[in-house]
Amino acid sequence: MACNIFDGLPVISIMKRWFVWILIGCAAASAAAQQSSLLLSELLFQPRSGEAEYIELYNPGDTPLQLADYHIVRVLHDSLATHYPLPTHTVSPHTYVALSKDIASVQACYHIQPGAVLIECNLPPYPNDGGSVVVSTVDSTVVDRLDYSPSMHSRLLRNKAGVSLERRSFDRPTNEPSNWFSASSTAGYGTPGYTNSQSTEWLVEENAFEFSSTLVSPDGDGYQDELEITYRLDDGDLAARIEVYDVRGQLVRRLLNNALLGIHGTLIWDGCGENGQRLPEGQYIVQIIVYDTSGTRQTIRRAVAMVLH
Repeated sequence: MACNIFDGLPVISIMKRWFVWILIGCAAASAAAQQSSLLLSELLFQPRSGEAEYIELYNPGDTPLQLADYHIVRVLHDSLATHYPLPTHTVSPHTYVALSKDIASVQACYHIQPGAVLIECNLPPYPNDGGSVVVSTVDSTVVDRLDYSPSMHSRLLRNKAGVSLERRSFDRPTNEPSNWFSASSTAGYGTPGYTNSQSTEWLVEENAFEFSSTLVSPDGDGYQDELEITYRLDDGDLAARIEVYDVRGQLVRRLLNNALLGIHGTLIWDGCGENGQRLPEGQYIVQIIVYDTSGTRQTIRRAVAMVLH
């Protein structure tokens, strides 16, 4: 005779088990739905004067998605208002697509990598002082939403115009403010249609490393003769390699080599190369590679100019 797994259990116990299974099923369905939906990846809400805004979507799943199955929705008074249908385009797995009302403007203002996908279409306006970006299906089911504000940008930015906000991780909630950060200067302050410059899992905030200036002038006049790199970290168990490269990508000076950082400290670059000789005028890149005991790494790059008066 067949055996029922609920035989002998009180009715209330049976109902509790069904309820738990329903919750588990709903959670799994929600996670699966997110993995099978386009997600917000990047937003330029404050372009420079005369230039165009753009947003970027990402397909995190293993199957192609149809862009035309989604709308970008304008939010007014926290309610979904105007829907902006998207054109026909297949978004391949693990790829990005940038959307703008003026693709020519985006192409003129940012470095576009080969293979990057940019599509021209109508989009809602995005106020400079903050707002919401919503992605929905054609039946108005919201699949992703970002409530953005200028405060999500790096505090080191004096001018936020032309700097996009990039999502750092697709495993973290979209509306977690720390999951967004200013596109790096070395990436041209925007990466429309391809991998974000801030996309890797991070160990430290990029502004944990503060530079005394964007230039070094080692001419002995007492003004900016040295570049100070000061850091303050929450985790004292991180190590780093800090190096200086010239514009050809050649290593010219190693400031720190796989050393434990501690909570805070200061490093000095005097404008000299490994041989102790002063380097020529020009542009240099300071590369900071931070890593933890599990092998997770984060790379931060800053441009510095060598100027001799």
